[in-house]
Amino acid sequence: MDPAQLAVIRSAPGFFAALDQSGGSTPKALAEYGVDADRYSTDAQMFDLVHAMRTRVVTSPAFTGERVLAAILFEQTMNRSVEGVPTGRYLWETKHVVPFLKVDKGLADQGHGVRLMKPIDTLDDLLAQANEHRMFGTKMRSVIADADPAGIRALVDQQFAVAARIAAAGLVPIVEPEVSITSPHKAEAEELLGAELQRQVAALPPDAVVMVKLTIPTRPGLYAELAADPRVLRVLALSGGYSRTEACERLAREPSMIASFSRALLEGLREDQSDEQFNARLEASIAEIYAASVTKLTA
Repeated sequence: MDPAQLAVIRSAPGFFAALDQSGGSTPKALAEYGVDADRYSTDAQMFDLVHAMRTRVVTSPAFTGERVLAAILFEQTMNRSVEGVPTGRYLWETKHVVPFLKVDKGLADQGHGVRLMKPIDTLDDLLAQANEHRMFGTKMRSVIADADPAGIRALVDQQFAVAARIAAAGLVPIVEPEVSITSPHKAEAEELLGAELQRQVAALPPDAVVMVKLTIPTRPGLYAELAADPRVLRVLALSGGYSRTEACERLAREPSMIASFSRALLEGLREDQSDEQFNARLEASIAEIYAASVTKLTA
C-alpha cells in the first residue's frame, strides 16, 4: 500500500471518478456520449471508442487530483495506455489520481430480493494484474432490490468474503452493495444493509482497511457510524440513476459520504464537442460534484 496514496484516500478533500463501465454498460455510455451503435461492429471496436472517451476525460485539464481523488477503472482500461503511459501510472504520476480496478464479472439472477455477484473465476489473476499495474484497490458491485433480510445478509457476506481475498493480496477492497433507487422498500432495505455492514466491519481485525460504496440513503446520516470506524477509509456514494443535480443535492446532506459517480460525472459530455466545450462541461461537472462531496448542508 503506497503511503502517499493512502493519505490521499483517507483524508484529502474530493471525490472518486467511476470510469469502469464494462461490456454490458458500455453501449449505453457511448450512446450518451453521442457514439451510435452503427459506429462499431465488434467488441474490440467498441472498447477502442470508450477508451478514447475515457482518455479525453482523464487528460482534460479539469481532471486532476486537486478534486478527483481516485478513478475506478475497467480491466481493459487498466491494461491500456494514456499518452503512451500505462493508465494507472498515468493517473498517479501525471494527475495525482489514485487508480482502482473493478473486479466483479456482473450480476447473477435475482433471488431473495438481491442480485449477488457472479463467481469471479479469474480473481487471483486480476489481483496479480492489479498489483502489476499499481492499483491501490478494487471495487465490486452487487444489487439489493428489496428489503429481504436473508438476501441482504447473503449479499453482504459474499462481498466481505471476496474482500478478504482482495485484502490478502495487498489491495484495498471497495464493497458496493447498491440499493436500487426503485426499490419499493428502499429505506427498510438500507436499514438492514447498514446493520449487516456494521456486523461485518466489527468482525475485521483492528488493522484492516476497507471502503464502502453505497446508494445515497433515504435517511440522511444513516452510515455516519460506519464511516467513523477507523477500519473504513471512506464511505462513497453512487449516483444510482439520479441526475447529477439530484445526486449532488442528496449527497450534500450526507456529512460522511463523498461521491463516486459514473454516469452523473459524464452527463453532458459529447464526442462532437470542441475541446473547449468538452473541458468546460467537465469542469462544471467536477466542480458541482466536488462541492457536494466537501461542502455539506447543515440540518
